[in-house]
Amino acid sequence: MSTPHTIDFATFVLSLTGSAMVHLGAVPDPAGEKHEPNLELARQTIDILTMLRQKTHGNLDGRESELLERVLHDIRTAYLDAAKRAGS
Repeated sequence: MSTPHTIDFATFVLSLTGSAMVHLGAVPDPAGEKHEPNLELARQTIDILTMLRQKTHGNLDGRESELLERVLHDIRTAYLDAAKRAGS
């Protein structure tokens, strides 16, 4: 019997980040298929991470806070790039 993986804050944030990147069409889904960007779903995931940042403010250690800020920056940048491509 396999041992379940421990889910910590970083794993949770990176999981949401991966989902957002799939929705943006920046990476293939876990099955290896590339899909058209879905900006609405990507925006929803960005909003969830933003809410998580607001709700955990002052309760994260330095590494967790830095991770959250970094992924939010990266996802927002990827979102803007995908939105520009979609508008072209």
